[in-house]
Amino acid sequence: MSNEEILTRIAEIIANKFEHNGEVTAATVASDVEGWDSVAHVELIIEVEQHFGIRLTTGEAAALANVGELVAAVGRHLERKE
Repeated sequence: MSNEEILTRIAEIIANKFEHNGEVTAATVASDVEGWDSVAHVELIIEVEQHFGIRLTTGEAAALANVGELVAAVGRHLERKE
């Protein structure tokens, strides 16, 4: 799965979770999305993990600075599954 496809799916998850109508790009950060706080971040990570059938480490999830880093982390885990 390409990073573009991963980004599209994550953007859909973010849009649904936060009722976010704005664009979600690799540069999107939590402060760009209303309601994306630390608790919502954990919930978002769980939703992403379930959607892609992966498991991020706590360290990975905590270190994510933007959506692009989440996309890259998901991509790495998907590659390991193949």
